[in-house]
Amino acid sequence: MAPYLQTIRSFSDVPVTDAGVDTLAFLEASQGILGLFDLLGSTAFAVVQSDLKGNIVKVRARYDATPAQSATLEELVKNEQGEKKRTATEGLMWLLRGSSFTCTALLNAQANKTEELSVAFTKGYERTLKPYHSFIVKGIFSVAMKACPYRQDFYAKLASDPNGGPAVSESNLDEELDKWLAGLDLIVKRMEAFYQKHSYNKGF
Repeated sequence: MAPYLQTIRSFSDVPVTDAGVDTLAFLEASQGILGLFDLLGSTAFAVVQSDLKGNIVKVRARYDATPAQSATLEELVKNEQGEKKRTATEGLMWLLRGSSFTCTALLNAQANKTEELSVAFTKGYERTLKPYHSFIVKGIFSVAMKACPYRQDFYAKLASDPNGGPAVSESNLDEELDKWLAGLDLIVKRMEAFYQKHSYNKGF
């Protein structure tokens, strides 16, 4: 084993070409977000994890059913248009929204080193997921934000090796996390623009 960010696929390593974002590499990197919520260590985030996991499954199922037409996220979405149920298109849209929430929250935390995670995640939620949520779901997220661990504890978990190996230094952790977040931010913004341009988000 190794410190967490060294055990997962970084979004900075997901191939992005003129054809689009590599589907399988993106889904593999997205699994890393699930593990990140494990490190946050609160059952209050179970609803976020469950939602992300369910949407990864929907996109993967579409890829498995039509691999030749789903090599990139853009191709996958385009090829599902015209079908009565666009399960993967909707699933990917919500996966991107959940990813955007995680990314925005951690970018806040990285930019404001004295800010506690509960503040960074609340700001991230307000800017990303909150407008799409019902009153009840907003309440669930409000509880989750308050249940964030102390910043110091979370970053210590990110830096440490669960098997007792050497921890990464603070500067190396910052570098790895910044790279991971920059890759994720780039993909999320690219895909959000793609959905908007072609009105693929209509009806969801």
